[in-house]
Amino acid sequence: MITRLLDNVRSRLTHMGEAIFFLGEVLRVIGRGKVRFNEVLNQMYAQGVQSIVIVILTSFASGMVLALQAAITLQRFGAKEFVARLVALSLLRELSPVFTSLIFSGKAGAGITAELGTMNTHEQIQATRALGVNPVEFLVVPRFLACVLVLPVLVVISEIVGIFGGYVIAVSQAHIPGAFYVHQTMEAVDYVDFFSGLIKVFFFSAIIGWVCCYHGFYTKGGAMGVGQFTTRAVAYSYIAVIISDVVLTKIILTIWG
Repeated sequence: MITRLLDNVRSRLTHMGEAIFFLGEVLRVIGRGKVRFNEVLNQMYAQGVQSIVIVILTSFASGMVLALQAAITLQRFGAKEFVARLVALSLLRELSPVFTSLIFSGKAGAGITAELGTMNTHEQIQATRALGVNPVEFLVVPRFLACVLVLPVLVVISEIVGIFGGYVIAVSQAHIPGAFYVHQTMEAVDYVDFFSGLIKVFFFSAIIGWVCCYHGFYTKGGAMGVGQFTTRAVAYSYIAVIISDVVLTKIILTIWG
């Protein structure tokens, strides 16, 4: 039992070392300027199309539910006018960055892992090496950079759509004047609220790109292995995003309050 536990710990540490080395290689290629920008744009388009519809639907529904719950709760205390503030700050600071990152991981991140995993099991990655092309530069870096660039855009869209969903419920159900809702939203949101969420998103996007590219690049076990590594990549991405959110929120609140 103890031997098996030690072997498991040793295996985990080995994989962590490989993942860190893999990230270092990715950053080294980017630092040298060996970036295929056309492929980055193609990947941004593909990842954005994969995620945009479900991000919009989820954000709109989240904003509506948040406004509905806030209106019912705050009305008990005679503070219904603060619905707009609660919805905007909740979405900008926490809900949109986290929810959108999780959705992106489950859609685009899984797609990245499956693509690279299929290439690896079909020996296409080895073929690029045989042709004298660095597979990290050719296959991984465009997907990693696309994650880092497209996820913040999706989060901004999520925030706008979520606030609009809150507006719809506040006007139609809580009978709050639309102009008053917009004014309260603009008054409540400060640049710190917007950028604190956006800063977290850049970390989330880098984590998702790193984890999913790593698992896809080192997939083994044929078709079954592709499924297993894809599931593992999404699960690890979820865990990493949630843990990093707690840490980053604490740091941001300590610095900015």
